[in-house]
Amino acid sequence: MKLFEILKSRRSIFPNQFTSQNLSKDQILQLLEAANWAPSHRKTNPWRFKIFKGESLALLADKITAAYTRTTPEKNFSAFKLKKSVEKVMSSGAVVAICMQRDLKERVPEWEEIAATAMAVQNMWLMTGQMGLGGYWSSPGYISDMQEELQLAEGERCLGFFYLGPYQDEVPQGDREPIEDKITWF
Repeated sequence: MKLFEILKSRRSIFPNQFTSQNLSKDQILQLLEAANWAPSHRKTNPWRFKIFKGESLALLADKITAAYTRTTPEKNFSAFKLKKSVEKVMSSGAVVAICMQRDLKERVPEWEEIAATAMAVQNMWLMTGQMGLGGYWSSPGYISDMQEELQLAEGERCLGFFYLGPYQDEVPQGDREPIEDKITWF
């Protein structure tokens, strides 16, 4: 498949579309190796990944429950929303916590390290399509309050979860507004 076709075929595949098959460590490592080839200014390589698969998915579900319960005011608490969050985890073959390690010397602006981490995720996401896997990036509101649960290092922050799994459903073709609507020529 040509690069442009690969780019156009990238889709969000959601956990409710995943089959019950597990992912192997080798499959996950292949995805993360693709992520590792993202560009980063001054080669800070800020992306960090925390992997939950197999039995540790239940551990992540417990961590999410604790974080959501701790950070959500009673008037906003939704048992339904919490249930859906746990179901997403438990329906996945693996969940990758997408983290960014800030360059402690701050040699580059923080936004560049966030962007580099997002490019690493894009590489990983494109690779899922080539491997017949589905993926979906979600950043729940409580994610910034999970430092302890995710054992984040100094200067590290979590940007969301990438849910992974094999799927069987047909994926709809994507569509976009014309690029001409998004360009200003000078």
